[in-house]
Amino acid sequence: MFRALHKGLVWLVDQSGRHHYIVLVLAALLAALSLLAASHHLSIDTNSDHLFSDQLPWRQRSEAFARQFPQFSDTLTVVVRAPTAEEARITAQALNEKLAADTTHFRSSSTPGISPFFNRQGLVLLPPKDLSDTISSMLQAQPLLGPLATDDSARGLFKGIDLMVEGVRRGMADDLSSYDAALGNVAQSMEGALAGHASPLSWQALLTPNLVGAHGGQEFVLVHPVMDYGALEPGRAATDAMLRLAAELPAVKAGRAKINYTGSVPLADEEFSSLTDRAGPIAIGSSLILIFWLVLALGTWRLIVPVVITLVVGLIYTLGFAALAIGRLNLVSVAFAVLFIGLAVDFGIQFGVRLHARQYSDRTFDDSLHETAHRVVSQVGLAALATACGFLAFAPTDFTGVAELGTIAGVGMLLALLCTITVLPALLRLLSKGSPHAEVALPGGAAADGWLERKRKPVLVVFALLGLAGLWGAITIPFDANPLHTKNANSEAMRTLTSLIDDPNTNPFTMDVLVKDLVTAQRLSGRLGKLPEVAQIVSGVDFVPADQSDKLEQIAQASDLMYAVLNPGEKVAPPSYAEMRASAKDTSEGIASVADKLASNSPLLRIGKALGQLAQGSDEQMAIANQALTQFLPYTLNQLADSLSAQKITMESLPADLKRDWFTPDGQVRIQVTPTAKAQNTAGLRRFVQVVQEVAPDAAGSAVDTIKAADTILDAFREAAVYATLAIGIVLMLVLQRFRDAGLVLATLLMSALLTALLARLLGISINFANIIALPLLLGVGVSFNVYFVMNWRHGMHQFLGSPTARAILFSALTTGTAFGSLAISRHPGTASMGIVLLLSLLAVLLSTFAFLPAVLFSIRPPDSTKTSGHSRPA
Repeated sequence: MFRALHKGLVWLVDQSGRHHYIVLVLAALLAALSLLAASHHLSIDTNSDHLFSDQLPWRQRSEAFARQFPQFSDTLTVVVRAPTAEEARITAQALNEKLAADTTHFRSSSTPGISPFFNRQGLVLLPPKDLSDTISSMLQAQPLLGPLATDDSARGLFKGIDLMVEGVRRGMADDLSSYDAALGNVAQSMEGALAGHASPLSWQALLTPNLVGAHGGQEFVLVHPVMDYGALEPGRAATDAMLRLAAELPAVKAGRAKINYTGSVPLADEEFSSLTDRAGPIAIGSSLILIFWLVLALGTWRLIVPVVITLVVGLIYTLGFAALAIGRLNLVSVAFAVLFIGLAVDFGIQFGVRLHARQYSDRTFDDSLHETAHRVVSQVGLAALATACGFLAFAPTDFTGVAELGTIAGVGMLLALLCTITVLPALLRLLSKGSPHAEVALPGGAAADGWLERKRKPVLVVFALLGLAGLWGAITIPFDANPLHTKNANSEAMRTLTSLIDDPNTNPFTMDVLVKDLVTAQRLSGRLGKLPEVAQIVSGVDFVPADQSDKLEQIAQASDLMYAVLNPGEKVAPPSYAEMRASAKDTSEGIASVADKLASNSPLLRIGKALGQLAQGSDEQMAIANQALTQFLPYTLNQLADSLSAQKITMESLPADLKRDWFTPDGQVRIQVTPTAKAQNTAGLRRFVQVVQEVAPDAAGSAVDTIKAADTILDAFREAAVYATLAIGIVLMLVLQRFRDAGLVLATLLMSALLTALLARLLGISINFANIIALPLLLGVGVSFNVYFVMNWRHGMHQFLGSPTARAILFSALTTGTAFGSLAISRHPGTASMGIVLLLSLLAVLLSTFAFLPAVLFSIRPPDSTKTSGHSRPA
């Protein structure tokens, strides 16, 4: 059977050479049809969820949750940051209004943390201790707010500070320590006014320091953009529109507020953008280097041009197959083109180099072509088939991303073989002009063969030790399951997301549980909250607190105590700048009188110094100070009055948007579980998922998806490794028909894998979602290169490195390395890591093929070579 197949392939090469015009016309027609199919049926899918089979249980739970809460999908999350909580809040509300008005780019927009409900009921939702601390802070600020209630100017604030100074005089300086941050903001506002610029004071930081971050305010705007799926970056137009609208906001124009963004939409857009970043220059540069290697390998344009055209035609065929069989390219399979070029060029180089070595002046081109085909087609065919098996082994796995890549690339290898035995001979015949014979053996190869034959035992001992070290590397190499680590960390969406991870309120690696009612939710939340791996529990129960009576009583008492602030009566006339300066002088002198009772770093000392300068300053400086100190006072007093008028919360009183976020239409309650900082690495996240699912087995969420995706990938590669090894072994046995010969190829392949693991481990490289794809390519490249030497050895040839085959392998490796190197210099971390591991695996394959395999072959008695048809010349 094998001999018949061999004869058939040789006949096809001969016929393609004789009828080259017909072959080339048919090839051009098929290429045109493939391009037409690709243009109409092939799309790019940047959704990382689609990288895994939707039949997986964890994917089904994730999709079920997404159907229950679609508002958490396809989002653009805008993060508004400002020096003060008020500025962040006002800016977020203004941006939300602008986005809601733009129905061209946005389906909906909301501010999750800002609403009339939270304004009024926010205190009721606080835990008991936080509520007590907040009310205590409000009451402590009452002396400061009292004068401001009737005199909402800088003079009123100065009078309030006088009351604080009086407290210090009476020995209560320690009671002011909790206000150091807020009073520092007062000092900063005054110092800014003296310097000629306004630095608005945060009254929320004064009233509720425990609820305001030390670094200012941060608010979110949750946006659902209109997606343009006809564009390469479907959400880019909406993101750009948001940035344009944000740039018009006063606080943003003034540089006081900063707009950042993240979310699934910009992350997906930036993922594709980084994948294609510099694709043009990289492709041009790689192509030029590839041509350079072909020049060195083949020596004449009459061989180079046919090899390049054959490669392009095979790539077009594969593109057409992908369009008709798959219909899309995902974030993994999009790399098939680079991989195709890197692997398929080997077939053309092998054919071209061997043909060049056999073109004697006394032979016709047809004779040289026939002899080359007789020697090469079996080797190239076996290499292509083995490589295809390595790829196609991934097709049955649940890792859809690589399964689709395996299908496309596996069939692509077979299409490349078809082109090598049809299109390439036709092109070679078209451009043949009787090129003279040239020496194409690898320079220095004969001497290297002699050295390896003499030193074969020490060489094998060294490789045995390297193999053991590689086994250690394979066992201990870490797997990084965090998908964020394969994304461009310098993109806006990733920088913003990274800045939010440490906050339990914004950590993306959460888990979600749905339970039947509030009672069950409260009971389960209590159990989950006791786990040391859990940092925070939020559920629908939290929005209908059980202890509202006590809380409302505390709020009512605070409202009574703050009556004078909330109901000030008639206000005094606004003071003149001279009156403000006089008040500033009095307060400055009062602070100076108690300076000895204050800590050296007390912000009151800075305030006293600034007040003394303001008392001697200009009207303009006092105007700036008055504006900065009181700008947000009315806003904060309104907020205070609203929060102290809270009422009992019931399910019926919850706003509709809040219900949608925490309750399903059939009454189920959502519980969100957030991990501690220990879950920022794979082991910690895995532990978090494990302990939560022990309590709530049906938990879903990004943390579960991340860990289960990692498990799916590892399982897929284990399965594929077994399938590929078995398939390649069967193919080798069918073709080589000797266990020993097939074992030689597989043993060299194993050594390549161990060396790859060792090199990656020594360089500190972790296996991740992207670079794990090096495994099928290692199988493909390794089998291709090893088969050539073993089949030459079967024909009784004793020159390995000194043969044209070695020259072809070397330049195939250089062209393959160029293709892989184009991935390694990508700005996309996942693609770059894939390129680096591929280069390491290529280096490992070369070491195994050029050193380990010849040393083994020199140590074994060669098979009977009587069936070599009289060809003794090195292949």
